[in-house]
Amino acid sequence: MEHHVTVAIVDDHPVVVEGVISWISADPRQRITVAQVVGDITGLAGSPAADVLILDLELGGRMIAGEVAGLAARGYRIVAFSAHVDPALILDVLDAGAYAYVSKDEGRDHLVEAVLAAAADRPCVTRSQAKAILADPRPGRPALSGKERQALLLWFQGMSKASVARRMSISENTVRQYIDRARVKYATLGRPAHTKDALLARAIEDGLIRPGEVATYTTLASRPRPALS
Repeated sequence: MEHHVTVAIVDDHPVVVEGVISWISADPRQRITVAQVVGDITGLAGSPAADVLILDLELGGRMIAGEVAGLAARGYRIVAFSAHVDPALILDVLDAGAYAYVSKDEGRDHLVEAVLAAAADRPCVTRSQAKAILADPRPGRPALSGKERQALLLWFQGMSKASVARRMSISENTVRQYIDRARVKYATLGRPAHTKDALLARAIEDGLIRPGEVATYTTLASRPRPALS
């Protein structure tokens, strides 16, 4: 049975909030419940009060995209819901740790699906995200952000996702998101990489990772301790 999902909405436009609530209420399977509505991120608790945060990126007349990384670090699973569709902004917000980006003209089904995917740790590609990915001037070769590349490299070197998260000082969910997003980028370009080995092969093929960079990672905990004298 599908897990019931709770959401918190951060938006300072009552008509938008009412619209989102009506979309959620119209879901025939009633899979989502609105647990909190606030007009600014200052109204959020220190730790998440809901499974997913639906976040407007412009509050009080200012852009808050720079706050996404901090919210993600606090454990919030973020679905950005914004009128802005600039590809660079979309990729920056995803790179900061948002699970998905839904533009406000994409409609109910896209937002509901993005919320459910975020709650279940499933990758989700909205129309806005696909356009941002395809805006890369090298369409046959996906543009990996620096953080995506670092997460992939450490993972390819044999680290667990938890170890990668500790090394990068991010959450394990964010690591999983970076890896899933790299897979999504390849799938969007018609070059799917469903397994770890296939993803590594793609990254080496495109010059995103050099073969010499991929070496077996050995945790310090596995090394023998020197004998005490």
